[in-house]
Amino acid sequence: MAVHKGSCHCGAVAYEVEVGLEGLIECNCSHCYRKGFVLAFAPRAAFQLMAGEEATTSYFFNQHKIDHRFCKTCGVQPFGYGVAPDGSEVAAINVRTLTDVEPWGWTAKRVDGRSF
Repeated sequence: MAVHKGSCHCGAVAYEVEVGLEGLIECNCSHCYRKGFVLAFAPRAAFQLMAGEEATTSYFFNQHKIDHRFCKTCGVQPFGYGVAPDGSEVAAINVRTLTDVEPWGWTAKRVDGRSF
């Protein structure tokens, strides 16, 4: 695993996360599909918001279990906070917001979230 840097489009929100780029998912639920997310998951302790806490706001839907964080200025959603099936706190990282990763330098498994 490596420490990666990421941000929203305007740069108001910046983060660092220690996460691998294996096991990425691309979900077809109404939220992920419309926004084009490719997600990596890291323990919450491996995620550090470097700038922009005040620049973010939350979006909750469905069961309201995931705190989807997005930039109030540019609207990009770089990450979210949630709980894994084992009860541990996780950060869901939108891989497309990692600034030090080559676009399409990864592969993602497609997941049928629409059927849940």
